[in-house]
Amino acid sequence: MKNALIFGLTGQDGSYLADLLLKKGYNVFGTFRRTSHKCFERLEELKIFEQVTEIKADLADYGSIQTAIKQSEPDEIYNLAAQSFVGASFQQPILTSDITGLGVLRVLEAVRENVPDTKFYQASSSEMFGDYPGIKNEKSPFIPRSPYGTAKVFAHHITNHYREAYNIFACCGILFNHESPLRGLEFVTRKITWTLAKIKLKKQEKLHLGNINAKRDWGFAGDYVEAMWMMLQQKNPDDYVVATGKSYSVEEFLTIASEYAGLEDWHNFVEIDESMMRPSDIKDLVGDNSKIKEKTGWSPKTSFEELVKKMVDHDIEYLKLHPLSL
Repeated sequence: MKNALIFGLTGQDGSYLADLLLKKGYNVFGTFRRTSHKCFERLEELKIFEQVTEIKADLADYGSIQTAIKQSEPDEIYNLAAQSFVGASFQQPILTSDITGLGVLRVLEAVRENVPDTKFYQASSSEMFGDYPGIKNEKSPFIPRSPYGTAKVFAHHITNHYREAYNIFACCGILFNHESPLRGLEFVTRKITWTLAKIKLKKQEKLHLGNINAKRDWGFAGDYVEAMWMMLQQKNPDDYVVATGKSYSVEEFLTIASEYAGLEDWHNFVEIDESMMRPSDIKDLVGDNSKIKEKTGWSPKTSFEELVKKMVDHDIEYLKLHPLSL
């Protein structure tokens, strides 16, 4: 049995990846940060909490990273940990740079010193491209427009450096937006479906949103973690764009979700809040997934409309079963 170590176990991607690896017969270890609130909800919802070995670690603390690696003796390491909310990076640029950027360097250095033969996956981001026009592929230039995107560019380049300088099997997955019922409530897609569910159940009246014209290439996180795993099964390490190849606006997401929830015209309950607009934003992000399709055979299985409906169904049912969450 292979051992896998996931930095960022308790997030959306970490939870789906842990579930995938367990089904493939891995021993799964994962890191989490000590917080003042419960943080294993996603693992419990997927019914895998008891099957995973949790290790306390923080990307700001090099010693805890080394401890996690020594304890798990990993064949594969997946770094999914980050300050991952783009909007928050404008309020916390230094923290974002330290965790999302330098945190990756700490992990790579720990890999180099302790397990140089381990395969390493780094979660890069479509936010690195910024407003570069057109469909983005692995050769498109990085022009980030947020502290988060800038930190991800550093992490991407330092991963490539360790691959070239130290012959580490390191891959970067340049993932475009990927959502799911396990997405955090601070992200606009889940904010929409969660609030629509509350409006549907007559526990809330209004949904406040910022820029609804922004367009993103949205896929299902459960599909995208499979792409991560497939990258590390290739003969040679490389970087890959993971995307659907189609982009949709926040308004289109909102329209499909509202109609599917039986709420019809969203104009009746949505209010645009100027305070929610970012200092700078990206108008349109869409990715070219031809390389990963050709090299690994991966392709997205879940359509945009299926994704939206999956999230709406989950949140309505969840709130019916957990009325205290209302």
